[in-house]
Amino acid sequence: MSDTPVLISLNEASKLTSLSRTAINRWRDMGRFPKAVPLGDRRVAFVRAEVEQWIRDRIALRAA
Repeated sequence: MSDTPVLISLNEASKLTSLSRTAINRWRDMGRFPKAVPLGDRRVAFVRAEVEQWIRDRIALRAA
């Protein structure tokens, strides 16, 4: 297994979280979603492991 981070697109992050692209961008602006990795002009990606951890954190909040 490699330690190389895997990048996913905004669309993929949307599918993983069941959030719209707009909602993800709103949460990013509030600092409540993993930071994006800039790839170029108007293109960003997210570290898959960070998005997956964000999902696990949301699930953990249910028990709190």
